[in-house]
Amino acid sequence: MKINKKTLQLTQFAILLAIEMIVCFTPLGSIPIGPLVATLAAVPVIVTAILLGTKAGTAMGFFTGLFSLVVWSTQLLPSPVSFVFTPIGQFGNVHGNFWSLVICFVPRILIGFVAGISYQGFSRVFSKLKKGHIFAYNISGILGSLTNTILVLGGIYIFFGKEYAAANGKAYEDLLGILGIVVATNGVLEAIIGGIIAYAVCYPIQKYMKHHFA
Repeated sequence: MKINKKTLQLTQFAILLAIEMIVCFTPLGSIPIGPLVATLAAVPVIVTAILLGTKAGTAMGFFTGLFSLVVWSTQLLPSPVSFVFTPIGQFGNVHGNFWSLVICFVPRILIGFVAGISYQGFSRVFSKLKKGHIFAYNISGILGSLTNTILVLGGIYIFFGKEYAAANGKAYEDLLGILGIVVATNGVLEAIIGGIIAYAVCYPIQKYMKHHFA
């Protein structure tokens, strides 16, 4: 049975969006680490960007940011650091604002953009190497995940550094080092997971699609 390509892509996007919702709204996608929450929400965005293209990945990133905003505005609102991710969050006299939305949305949107562009570029770069496609998947997944980690933590430091440190009972002078440790630990772990899943999920699906729907 012949299936319309656009219909097939919309179906795939819908399935990945459902997975993203599960990851964002259930404990399956969140790992609390100190004052931060290590999230696996970047993974469906990376997979979408590789399978369906940069535009679809960027759109999935937007939904991820939206889901994150909902979670921080409801489930995690009692957290003293909720003001970093939602305008309605508050810690003492500190309120969330426009920059909370920037931190919540922009890094997630750029996951899809970076992963999609990276995959397209590295696929060409490694096209002549035996098993070179593996590197294209791995590197794209790693870069997509690190984009989210670095931009979220960087946004926290730039826009809410002193307030965030105070909310966690830390000295502002120590904050940069603390955030650096987070990048070097759970940030790197998330990046590795992103790279592995990018290949483990996307390669067999693309191979199957090419064989049956080309």
